[in-house]
Amino acid sequence: MSKELPNCARCPMNLSDRLCRNEGGKAPPSCPTQNLQGLIETSSLKYDDEQIRNFARQASIQEAEGYADRELGYAHVRPLKPRIVEIMEFSAKMSYRRLGLIFCAGLRKEAKIVEKIFSSKGFEVVSVICKVGRIAKERIGIADNQKIAVGQFEAMCNPICQAAIVNDAHTEFNVLLGLCVGHDSLVFKYSEAPCTVLAVKDRLLGHNPLAAIYNIDSYYRSLK
Repeated sequence: MSKELPNCARCPMNLSDRLCRNEGGKAPPSCPTQNLQGLIETSSLKYDDEQIRNFARQASIQEAEGYADRELGYAHVRPLKPRIVEIMEFSAKMSYRRLGLIFCAGLRKEAKIVEKIFSSKGFEVVSVICKVGRIAKERIGIADNQKIAVGQFEAMCNPICQAAIVNDAHTEFNVLLGLCVGHDSLVFKYSEAPCTVLAVKDRLLGHNPLAAIYNIDSYYRSLK
């Protein structure tokens, strides 16, 4: 087995020529499809669980249904649906009726719209803002000069409690909206129901973090 760590992001092969896409395809030394067959086979056994298999199956069906003109061939497909529609369609496929909406206070206006959309489609929504509990940031060792509002009381973001609240409400699927880096990680860690992300936070780029990637050769060249 190669001693190189898996690094698919650096694969030099054309997508259609890659081993992960075609039997007999090409692979660089770091290719996990080539080097980690034991791990691949072991992890694939997880799909033998009926619930996991159905979840993965419905996700794959949803993926395909996100494209139009499939009957014309792969070269002609075009995107068809925004993510919020796909979230609702996938939830319906899984027979989920109670959704968790875990959101940041900075996206409270967006959360209000999202909640109305979900509710209008027949979903029962449990929504929880990040500042729930009004716990002082000092509780986790934040010094006054580390606050956003220096010299004032500041409630900490409370993702563990957000997860606990949707767990207590027995949500079936949780949707994250605009949580901070790290706070979203704690929701993933403590949520009992599966989670998806509608949008991530990017304070500078209007919650479109890929803008920095799209402009890597111009305005964000300093990142290279």
